[in-house]
Amino acid sequence: MERRLSSTMQQTGSANSAPTARASTRHDSTHNVSTHKQPADTKQPYVSRHPDEHGHIHYSADENMMWHTLLERQAAQIPNRACSAYLEGLEKLQLSTTHIPQLSAIDEVLQATTGWQTAAVPALINFGKFFKLLANKSFPVATFIRRFEDMDYIEEPDIFHEIVGHCPLLTHPAFAAFNETYGKLGLDASKEERWFLARLYWFTIEFGLMGATKESRRIYGGGILSSPSETIYALSDEPECRAFDLIDVLRTPYRIDQIQPIYYVIDDLDTLFDIVNSDIMGAVKKAMSMGLFAPAYAEQ
Repeated sequence: MERRLSSTMQQTGSANSAPTARASTRHDSTHNVSTHKQPADTKQPYVSRHPDEHGHIHYSADENMMWHTLLERQAAQIPNRACSAYLEGLEKLQLSTTHIPQLSAIDEVLQATTGWQTAAVPALINFGKFFKLLANKSFPVATFIRRFEDMDYIEEPDIFHEIVGHCPLLTHPAFAAFNETYGKLGLDASKEERWFLARLYWFTIEFGLMGATKESRRIYGGGILSSPSETIYALSDEPECRAFDLIDVLRTPYRIDQIQPIYYVIDDLDTLFDIVNSDIMGAVKKAMSMGLFAPAYAEQ
């Protein structure tokens, strides 16, 4: 994923895209971009915050209010929608509702549970750095938060997406192992193989669902869990939910600027261990030889 790739490279999950961490997630893919996206020449770019000499990042009152508003909105949506491991991880993190947490506080919990930590990064990092961080059990986090005008749509993965969307599940061994293995595979993969690997991350870590039955279906993908509106949509009757098949996932195109028409469903979070222990790169080579499915999203 070029984890925070340029918007041009992130437009599709075909031969030219990768997940942003919302990758590596990405944005807030909850609405059609034509409604929310501002022209590139008029929109002020996001800039990550830098820590002071004591390692502390100072956020403004408006930024902390944005955090509070997003967290309160999502808190009302995730009960009976997020998977139990996510809720348990969220409880372990003990996130403040009034201010953006310092990464050191997140690191204390991750280190104590799975040995992971966060790594502050700018909005854009390249493939190589993204994979290297994951391979070394460091999860990249951009230290800016979206503005109010981008509350429901932001292509760049911000600190709310990374911390609220992903960090709770980084306390779970299967989720953590998947990210570490993914990073190691990505480091050794060719450029074309990385595009296919990006789809695996997209349809699991970013937009994955779990549950053997429709009634038991829950969300574990951070791209969904950091989006109040997609949290509701993903478990509705609108999207198509497919049983997870590694080859199919690798062959499925996606767009980051449209709500997801397709989700892949695993049985439970420990299925990520099964994926890690499978021949992922062998599957990538097979998917490359077979080619991509026709897009399920609306062409623009």
